[in-house]
Order: sequence, then C-alpha cells, then structure tokens
Amino acid sequence: MAKPLVFHFGDGDIAFGLSKVDRSRLYGYKEVEVLDEKGRRCELATLAGDGHTVIGRGGSSFAQLTVDGEWCEKSALKPVGMDGEEMQPVPSSYSAPVHLSEPTTVAEYLQHNIRLVYQLEPEGDATPIYERLKDGAIFKFAYSYRGGLEADAAFLIQGADGNYFMAVGSPTRVEFIGPAQVSTVEEESEGDDADMMDFDMI
Repeated sequence: MAKPLVFHFGDGDIAFGLSKVDRSRLYGYKEVEVLDEKGRRCELATLAGDGHTVIGRGGSSFAQLTVDGEWCEKSALKPVGMDGEEMQPVPSSYSAPVHLSEPTTVAEYLQHNIRLVYQLEPEGDATPIYERLKDGAIFKFAYSYRGGLEADAAFLIQGADGNYFMAVGSPTRVEFIGPAQVSTVEEESEGDDADMMDFDMI
C-alpha cells in the first residue's frame, strides 16, 4: 500500500491516501495487440543506427559522459541554475507532514496548468480540513513525490460532486503584452465629397 500523505493542520496531523484520477478511469481505455502469423504476441523493438541490429526491450539505456568522453556516475553530477549557482534539492512531501496555512484564492488556482488529479481518501478524522474546503477554501502547498530539484504546486479543493481532491500543476507562463490595437476610420468631410468623381458622368 502506498505511503499516505500527511498534512499538519491546526493542532494535529491528518493522513490521506491518494487515488489517482486518470482518463482510463473516467472513460475507459483500449489496447492494440499485434500478433504474428502464428498468433503470438509481438513486442516492440528498436532498429539500431547501423540498419541491421535489432534491439529488444531492455537492451538500451542512457549514460552520462564527461566532456572528455569518459564515464561519469550520476551521483557525481551537481545541478546548477541559469545563474550558475548550485541548486538545492527539495525533499519528498512524504518525508514529513505538509503544513497547511492560510487558503489561497480561486484566481491563483486558475493561473496553473493542472496535470495530475488525486482523490483524497482520509485515514482518520479529516473533519477540520473538510469543513474549510466545504466553505470554498483552497489550500496551496509545494508537492514533490520523490524529491528533486523543483517542487510542483498542489491544491486541496472540493469538487462539484462533493468529493475532495488534490490537483498538481505548474504556473502558466502567459505574459500580458497589451490591449489590442483598434483600427480607426477617419470620417470624410464635406470637402472630400466635392472632389469625388461622379460615375453617372461616365
């Protein structure tokens, strides 16, 4: 069983199991199975760059090399930011209780691209959090499943069906340029009418 996500809210900790909501659960799914002439299931393989070698599943992998072409262990690599400074990794959200403070706004939530949704399954009394969510509150916090260089933004919300969800996403990168330029049409004066050609004369 997956480790629960624990929130610190008020004076206590509340644990939740997470059930991922994906398209297959909502709409179902289908699989395409390819068989050979004897009815045996085919497996995907990769054709190497030489045009002759066929590489089966698990036959290839990634490796890190130094600028001199020598083997480099992943543990020896250090991430750096755009400014050249070393980046400090963030811990997993499951390593310690996640503190929930003041709720955020709907506008803040709508400024994020949501890519993952989990339904909350409480392991104990979740009334303190549920009561706030029922009142329309939205809680925002940093979320990282395994830990890494950056944490995603996560929100606790109540759905229209009465269930409770955690939505995970990242801020949208939309920049406001300015209002659209409105083209204007200059009105013709009476003097301009006098200069126009009368086509009845032709």
